[in-house]
Amino acid sequence: MDTGPSSLRRRAFCSLAGALLAPPLRAAAKPVRVAVLGTGHAHALAKIRTLRKLPEFEFVGIYRPDADEPNQGEVFQDVRWLSSDEVLNDPTIEFVAVESRVQRNLQYARRCIAADKYVHLDKAPGEDLNGLRSLLNESIRRRRVIQMGYQWRYHPAMQAAIEAARKGWLGRVYLFRATIDKPIPPDDRRELAKFRGGMMFELGCHLIDRAVDLLGKPQKVTGILRHESPLDDGLADNTLAILEYERALAEIRVSAFQPHGDQYREIEILGTNGRAVVQPFSPAARLTLDLGEPAGPYKAGVQTVEPPPAAGPSYAPDFLEMARVIREGEKPSHSPEHDLNTHEALLQACHVV
Repeated sequence: MDTGPSSLRRRAFCSLAGALLAPPLRAAAKPVRVAVLGTGHAHALAKIRTLRKLPEFEFVGIYRPDADEPNQGEVFQDVRWLSSDEVLNDPTIEFVAVESRVQRNLQYARRCIAADKYVHLDKAPGEDLNGLRSLLNESIRRRRVIQMGYQWRYHPAMQAAIEAARKGWLGRVYLFRATIDKPIPPDDRRELAKFRGGMMFELGCHLIDRAVDLLGKPQKVTGILRHESPLDDGLADNTLAILEYERALAEIRVSAFQPHGDQYREIEILGTNGRAVVQPFSPAARLTLDLGEPAGPYKAGVQTVEPPPAAGPSYAPDFLEMARVIREGEKPSHSPEHDLNTHEALLQACHVV
């Protein structure tokens, strides 16, 4: 048996990842009946595919209120198309994944909460901060949970990096730094240009969610939104957000140009005892640490740990958590207060509030 330092670090990482990606629903539990509302979100098809595969759910069908959203392709094969009444007035449908276009999702989520459904609300939850605040308050009043669709909440390498920071293994954290740069086709650019924050609104929301998870509500947010492309579409395509804290900064950069940008997506957490870096995010995520002194399961110096392959389809951890929330009363990993703080910081960075 390999008991060397690298093996011990890998086993510690795998153990941490396993603890963070909590187990599926108990086998004896009744599957959660779920419907999907809308198909126009960028994540919609992958989430429909996942919900149809997971045994913890009974996939009832899709309500597609808007004719401009997709309804063709293998993911829709043999799907049952539902009406509004069939989703909202059926008490056996407990959970609805709201996957319409971003500018519509908040109003659809309101209808679901008013019908006493649990909700998965895909990112970003619109540009109306007060509307989101009202929705979250209503969900609390009705004792329902709204889960936000931020993409990397359950990413093992990112969770391990954040845990290393929280446990003090990196020392006092003074900087969170993250970046995404990817080329955007002209048609998609025109769609994203409808939002003032552009690339920061579209992709920066995921990174702001991770910064707020680690550092909390920022004291001040500064957003720099620039249009650099020769295309005359007005998209904020070179963007920067700076979140200020009492003793730390978060710097988030999102642009729309790098041809191989997916390879260089990065989250970096710096502390007085070293740094933790996640790059790339997928498909083979990698966590690299460089510590001044040994801490936790990690030695001093540079070490790289690759997590085990993801178990199950994309977005399975998100939905499995919701199944446990609904069936077992598990406390959600992210609170309404966190979700509101994240969205407020995003809209401040996007010059919306």
